[in-house]
Amino acid sequence: MNTTEAILRYAEGLPEGAPVAAKALLHLGERASIDQALSRLVKRGALIRAGRGVYTRPVVSRFGKRAPSPEKFVEQLSAHTGEAVAPSGAAAANMLGLTTQNPAVTVYLTSGRSRSLSLGRQKIELRHAPAWLLQRPLERSGQAVRALAWMGREHAPETARRLGAALNAKEKQELLSMRSRVPGWMAKEISVLAV
Repeated sequence: MNTTEAILRYAEGLPEGAPVAAKALLHLGERASIDQALSRLVKRGALIRAGRGVYTRPVVSRFGKRAPSPEKFVEQLSAHTGEAVAPSGAAAANMLGLTTQNPAVTVYLTSGRSRSLSLGRQKIELRHAPAWLLQRPLERSGQAVRALAWMGREHAPETARRLGAALNAKEKQELLSMRSRVPGWMAKEISVLAV
């Protein structure tokens, strides 16, 4: 079996959206031959180049090929790299019903380095963020922290009031438990939920 077919077989065994990193394929050959094989697979449409040294397999359906969803790709990338990754504050505010704005570019916050990726026409930005913004990355209480930060200090009282109506009792308790790890102005507004 040649390097190209070995890479394709490896990629086919991965879940949807899983990254295929050139560095993770070195057991299949020398780096130069890996890079050439990856390039051939992209030209054939068997892989999508998401960024420098990072590829993913397209999803094949009865309607043809498409890129994996950004959510699945970022989730798999997080599992692969060990980075904490969470939707941006704007996305969190939208998910919680605090705004109707839909961001044009899909932005995620990460504990890793900032970088841009693309899945076909879909652009994804990963922006480095402090640890307090990455708490509970997939839970509504964590989204509340990111949304509150994104809405800003000026809108914090109104945002906290609206969060109080949007979160259930368990989510409010989770949010209250995060007060010690957020900026003071935010902790003050979150504390209102305890009353």
